[in-house]
Amino acid sequence: MKQTTQPKSERHHNLIMEDRNNISLSGVTDVDCFDERVIRLYTQLGELTVKGRNLHVDSVSLESGDMKISGDVWSLIYGDRDKTGPLSAFGKLFR
Repeated sequence: MKQTTQPKSERHHNLIMEDRNNISLSGVTDVDCFDERVIRLYTQLGELTVKGRNLHVDSVSLESGDMKISGDVWSLIYGDRDKTGPLSAFGKLFR
């Protein structure tokens, strides 16, 4: 079986937010840190910080790159577009 790798130009990241309470993400490569007020993660297209209140990581799969977050979302802040981020202990655990 022939394996193909995805070129950098074909990197994908999608974010769907419903009612500022539920977020579905794809293209997640690592989760740096999280608590009830801030979740910092890395996507295939760079860093993303989610700020709010009572934030909760409902599910995460770094293998598929999917993540679900719930809580009162106040802001979504994108950082460096080219940075994929170092693997955190959380990221290494789920690789």
